[in-house]
Amino acid sequence: MEFVVYMLYSEKFDKTYVGFTSSLIERFKSHNFLATSGYTLKFRPWKVVYLEFYNSKTEAMNREKWLKTGNGRTFIKNLKSKNFFY
Repeated sequence: MEFVVYMLYSEKFDKTYVGFTSSLIERFKSHNFLATSGYTLKFRPWKVVYLEFYNSKTEAMNREKWLKTGNGRTFIKNLKSKNFFY
């Protein structure tokens, strides 16, 4: 099974969200249309701006956690500063 670490961006609110899943399309639908509560509900619409693929759940979880650290946020800011999100 393949796992995906993904980054969403809300241009309207200038917000990012990082997560991981084994079913990107279903997860994206949930963030943009189906969810009735949670962080991503408040900042719709989202677009996928970054993906990384992993062979194990553990690797994907570790990468997601890293992206949520100070160094990970710096990495995200660098992507954004290079207009990667637009």
